[in-house]
Amino acid sequence: MCSETGSRYTGMLLLALATAAIVANLLLYFPNGQVLEPAYITDFVWFFHGFLGAGLLVLVPALMLLRGGGEDCCAHRCGMLFPVLLAIQGTVGAVYCVVISSLGLLSGPFCDTGSGNYTYPFRNDSLEDNYLFNQPTWTTCQEPEHIVLWNVVLFSILLGIGMVEAMLCLSQVISGLCDIYCGTCIRKGQDPSTRL
Repeated sequence: MCSETGSRYTGMLLLALATAAIVANLLLYFPNGQVLEPAYITDFVWFFHGFLGAGLLVLVPALMLLRGGGEDCCAHRCGMLFPVLLAIQGTVGAVYCVVISSLGLLSGPFCDTGSGNYTYPFRNDSLEDNYLFNQPTWTTCQEPEHIVLWNVVLFSILLGIGMVEAMLCLSQVISGLCDIYCGTCIRKGQDPSTRL
């Protein structure tokens, strides 16, 4: 965490990914660019996994990494604990996004199958005949138009963003823990067990 250049690059990347996650989650509320009543929007969109998980919970550690270490960042172990806690927060948010995005992909969109009633036509599919691997079944959803493609693309984007963010935040956790345990003492030429 005390590597200022590496942390800043990681912070810039996390900032861009968090912004993209917020935009992707926002687009899920407007299937195919249409404004629908809230009752007709896929239920996994309401878990705010892009806004909250991969967005806001990752923005805080991203901004902390962009701020950089400064001269006193690595001066003592207590000062290095806070960035580690923020990186853990980012990891939790990113993992939350991965889980909800996976569930959203597996359950499929909420759509009108032509009967006038909205339902989840793909929710009970087994993995072998899952709609994700059987594109001709996508025409089952009549309204909103292209809803299956819309959901697959955006949930997949959020899944990928969440996985990358989780890896980046976890790498910052590991780096920070290594710095807390031995980084400050080795730089000063002291025995790691003598300084707290």
